[in-house]
Amino acid sequence: MKLTPDRKLDVAEVLKDLDKYRPRRKGWTWRHKLADQEIGPFLFKDTSENLKRSVPLPAAHAFGEIDPQCDLVITTEIASGRFEDDLRRMRMAAWHGADHIMVIRTTGQSHIDGLIEGTPEGVGGVPITRKQIRATRKALDAIEDEVGRPINFHSYVSGLAGPDIAVLFAEEGINGAHQDPQYNTLYRGINMHRSFVDAAEAKRVMADAGILQLDGAHNANATAKEAWKVTPELFVQHAINTAYSRAAGMPAERIALSTVPPTAPPAPKLRLDLPYALALRELFDGYVFRAQQNTRYMETDTQEATVTHVLDTLISRLVPTHIQSTITPDEGRNIPWHYNNMAGVNAARQTLMGIDGLMEMVDLKDDGALRESVRELKERAVLFLEEILEGGGYYSAVEAGQFVDSGYFPERKGDGITRDPTGGDGAGTVIPRESDYGAPVCSHFGNNALAERDGKACDEYGGCTLCEPQKIQYIDEVDTEDNVHKRLEAPLADRAAGLLRPEVEKHGDGIVCLTIFIPAEAETAAAAALEMARRMGLKNPEIISRRLMHPAEGTTFEIKGILDVTLRIDELSLPQTREPLSDAEIEAWVRPREIHVIAATVGQDEHSVGLHEILDIKHGGIEKYGFLCHDLGTSVRLERLLDAVEETGARAVLISTIVTHGDAHKHNMRRLEELAKERGLRGRLVMIAGGAQVTDELAQACGLDAGFGRGTTGRDVASFIVRRLQAMAGAG
Repeated sequence: MKLTPDRKLDVAEVLKDLDKYRPRRKGWTWRHKLADQEIGPFLFKDTSENLKRSVPLPAAHAFGEIDPQCDLVITTEIASGRFEDDLRRMRMAAWHGADHIMVIRTTGQSHIDGLIEGTPEGVGGVPITRKQIRATRKALDAIEDEVGRPINFHSYVSGLAGPDIAVLFAEEGINGAHQDPQYNTLYRGINMHRSFVDAAEAKRVMADAGILQLDGAHNANATAKEAWKVTPELFVQHAINTAYSRAAGMPAERIALSTVPPTAPPAPKLRLDLPYALALRELFDGYVFRAQQNTRYMETDTQEATVTHVLDTLISRLVPTHIQSTITPDEGRNIPWHYNNMAGVNAARQTLMGIDGLMEMVDLKDDGALRESVRELKERAVLFLEEILEGGGYYSAVEAGQFVDSGYFPERKGDGITRDPTGGDGAGTVIPRESDYGAPVCSHFGNNALAERDGKACDEYGGCTLCEPQKIQYIDEVDTEDNVHKRLEAPLADRAAGLLRPEVEKHGDGIVCLTIFIPAEAETAAAAALEMARRMGLKNPEIISRRLMHPAEGTTFEIKGILDVTLRIDELSLPQTREPLSDAEIEAWVRPREIHVIAATVGQDEHSVGLHEILDIKHGGIEKYGFLCHDLGTSVRLERLLDAVEETGARAVLISTIVTHGDAHKHNMRRLEELAKERGLRGRLVMIAGGAQVTDELAQACGLDAGFGRGTTGRDVASFIVRRLQAMAGAG
């Protein structure tokens, strides 16, 4: 299966012969770090190998379209609820630089007690299945070939089916997974004995398969009433899972601590979160770390989430971090949207590239407030652990509600999570093994009578599924009405008919997002925003974020709704576009020719900012290519422009026209063309208009050569001038 940038991912091709697919690699893959790498005009300090294909950061056009990749693994979390839709989003994420694809779920295997095969839904919000994993891993094989970098696929080994899930993951090439018996106990109400017994087996299987393990300690400061007070407990939870993982046979290099900074502005974030991060790294030296943004503080819009994300990523660089996870700001209010996944990835990338080489320029102080805070956190954690040991151990501590207590240890508020060691899901299901027990797979924790023989433990029965994958029993679908093949019927029919609908969660869901400001007090503004959305034609409008501007003056809302519109691609009027020349091509042609350009804002128009963006070298304007620009200013008469043309021998005229009252912009464009003809200058001039209401079609209809509107760059204009002058020279 091969992907090309000009073709959509073919889900039908992914599903073809899926029963015969085998993962081509197993185990976790890190980026290949490169120090002092020259990329474009810069020397980078904290980078990895470049991608073969990617979408550069927005400002890359100013630096030769470079797209350096940071040295940290970048995570994105995806869950549309339909794996066939997830695959397309994974491809987008890989092009934006993500190489750790986590598939999250809201119920999933945390609430089942066995493997489920052939379930009708995808991996987001539902139990995971072999088919979903296999299809995803197969698609990621092709995606990583397309971008030129290995991509790690990640899910969860939790719930009562933990060991079964671990074997499934080992068989199917999952590269990373969460596994922490405390997560089961504290947040899923699973019996403690069952959870820890299952975890030992699951961890051994994961270790032998090279799967990177993330723990679940970060859930404490995502749950606690005052997250910055639960930090001593986080160290204890990390310590328990890390020690248990090592005892189960997992090597240190396959253990990752999952961390979440406990605060966000307006809290004094760095003063609280940096000591926590530094203490954690020092206490667990030798392990790797995955840093994730804290979703509990996403209150309004993407701007708020992005600012906190940038600060979190700064902490990731100030203290050693190996994986930078990204969270979408809509995670708590709807299924994460395509473009928010990419925005999260790009926020991390943009921050990390912006602070490249930071630690060669700064040091964290070895004394003062930072060191005092680090020491205090460590002491509180050690005292917490000592209290657990003195009180009878972990089970007793959980029974006493000592975990996720909102008191700053040793303070206790008495509001922690309480679990009965003899109760919970799966209570009474731990059964002692017989002395002749033979494990079903070679990767196994504890007694295995078959392992006492020579050779592999599974030789006795002809090989296990981990050693002989052809023995894996593949089940496709069990529901004839609700399955991926049925779900694909509508999307494939749309594609065959050339139909387009908007989407952000699932194929053709019709969901769009509207940003609107209403100048009224908050309650009135909210009602008005929803009613306006309805009148725009949005079905089921819903406010998903709001940012108060002033109690009386107004509020800005983000509204989601369904736009029930279907378009045929073949009925669309597509503009004729041409890729602009490169900076080097433009400059090589312009420099030797001393080409003068006359520019002005014309008529009664005093707006000059847009024109300066096109002209000035400071803004990347056409001056940088060697054009000799003559800016005549604002409110310039058209006759004055042509006087300047005659005085300088200019070859191009650029007019900016923002004011459109009485169609002044159209009048000015037509009149300029008429005057140029009257003076006999039209044949030698390239004449261009620009402005917010100017389009290329409008400008040409008024007799000019081209029109440029919003989003135009100096490169666009320069490229057009060069090509038109070249054509005029050829015609002459």
